[in-house]
Amino acid sequence: MAQQEKLWLSGNEAIALGAWEAGVRVGSGYPGTPSTEIMENLSAYEGVYTEWAPNEKVGLEVAIGASFAGARALATMKHVGLNVAADPLFTAAYTGVRGGLVIVTADDPQMHSSQNEQDNRNYAFAAKLPMLEPSDPAEARAMMATAYRISEEADAPVLFRTTARLAHVKGVVMPGQRAPVPEPVLEKDPVKQVMLPARAMKRRQVMAEKWPRLLALAESLPENRIEPGQGKRGFVCAGVSYNYVKEAFPDAPVLKLGMVWPLPERKIRAFAATVDELVVVEELDPFLELHIRAMGIPCHGKDVIPAIGELNPYLVRKALVPEEVVAVFPAPELPPRPPNLCAGCPHRGIFFVLSRMREVFVSGDIGCYTLGALPPLAAMDACVCMGASITVAHGMGKALGAAGQDRLVSVLGDSTFMHSGLTGLLNAVYNRANHTIIILDNRTTAMTGHQNNPANGKSIKGAAAPALDLEKLCAAMGVGRVVVVDPHNVPETSRTLKAEIDSSDLSVVISRAPCVLLPEERRRKKPLYLTQTEKCSGCGLCVQMNCPAISWTPLQPAEAKARGYREQQKGFACINTVQCNGCGQCASVCRFGAIILREGRA
Repeated sequence: MAQQEKLWLSGNEAIALGAWEAGVRVGSGYPGTPSTEIMENLSAYEGVYTEWAPNEKVGLEVAIGASFAGARALATMKHVGLNVAADPLFTAAYTGVRGGLVIVTADDPQMHSSQNEQDNRNYAFAAKLPMLEPSDPAEARAMMATAYRISEEADAPVLFRTTARLAHVKGVVMPGQRAPVPEPVLEKDPVKQVMLPARAMKRRQVMAEKWPRLLALAESLPENRIEPGQGKRGFVCAGVSYNYVKEAFPDAPVLKLGMVWPLPERKIRAFAATVDELVVVEELDPFLELHIRAMGIPCHGKDVIPAIGELNPYLVRKALVPEEVVAVFPAPELPPRPPNLCAGCPHRGIFFVLSRMREVFVSGDIGCYTLGALPPLAAMDACVCMGASITVAHGMGKALGAAGQDRLVSVLGDSTFMHSGLTGLLNAVYNRANHTIIILDNRTTAMTGHQNNPANGKSIKGAAAPALDLEKLCAAMGVGRVVVVDPHNVPETSRTLKAEIDSSDLSVVISRAPCVLLPEERRRKKPLYLTQTEKCSGCGLCVQMNCPAISWTPLQPAEAKARGYREQQKGFACINTVQCNGCGQCASVCRFGAIILREGRA
């Protein structure tokens, strides 16, 4: 790679480049928007081992192990993933590192693809770990080298916070050269790395002793810089909020923080002394504001800046100059497009069947199949977090008693099952639950962009890998009833689900059909389904499946009569052959033979 070759990269691509240049040898993570593309891009570089882990806890522990071996390591996850990885995170703060260890936590303000808004700067404070936060792709790439240097100098993992906006925005990045990568050496250091209580007490003291060095580093770090300006209103900001401030108030003095924990108190005090009004601009929690106020420095923050959702230059400007008319370009009027399962999605058959079982309570999970909760399917009644589908249903069953368990169904995807559903299933078996669990096996981790997982037989680089046998696993865990269904055959799926729900035993139904967006599925020659409108009764059953390829043509009574339909027929269904993916679900539910297989197509 040429030294001066400019690149146009997203924040995630830049982080991957920066990690590679910093000499990362091992990377592990779990796909989750907005962090997914980091590990995907890192896997394309030579000289670095990467993997998709079953969950974020495993991914971080793998990275800790690589660090213990003396290698620089990277763990990546979205904000809620750090909740899963919190157990090893807090203890790794005690053990410290050998090779540098950086943990990317990608927050999602505005909840573009998440079940909550969460400010993971609080983890840095709670775990007593340094945290860096870049503001654009170029800084993200450069700051990775800083993060590894701090990690090794401070003998501590470093948290690296990004947000959805930074992760996916594009910017000009100037690449560099890969740093020398020392060979890992196996060294035993049980006093440092075995956290028995007596040793952990000593390591806790070590953490306290190195904190003054981190405070001094925060004061001298070039990424924490004062940008002089005009006027007596100064801003403190970090990350993407810095860009919003510079656009809203381009001439104002700014203290830009690249290291958001620990904070450079002397630098903050010095900056505050130069302005009459100090304003802290940050997304989500008043993290910087609270700690600056704790220093005894008066400032504005969430009393004027919104605390919910993403910021932008308009919101920042309007918050501080409310009387000013700020020019805003109106968004173009677009027709509504509610989120929906794709045409041909195998999950649709399952949720269509469940939608017609109104007496059943469906405990759902996190994935693209969560869209089954939306009308007209409306076939999901609870969704909390990854893996909670089984455990929530189990808890409900124990509260309701034996009779209530018969009406409970858990639904989760294959990747979610391996992420955090395994222990829930073990708990259900061990504690004698008797509800029905549906594993939606579409042969990929679809929601985040079709990453491979332990059940589909491919590694992060697409190489052959051992594939987990879900049927044998469930049987080995003690499930007596394990059934596999083809969700495209809706009548058969319906019969199977009814039989399993009516059973008094715990059962697992594996719904197996590949995601229609997998490359091999998109290349496959697919059948073509058409509607014989003259045979359509207008019952609307196929339309209720909410497939994007099926539309409804309404008819007036006179028009129906002219077409030869019954006068009371309100309309007929029609299949868009361009959108149709040939799954045949609609044909399997049509009782009038109106939907037929006409021919094959490429």
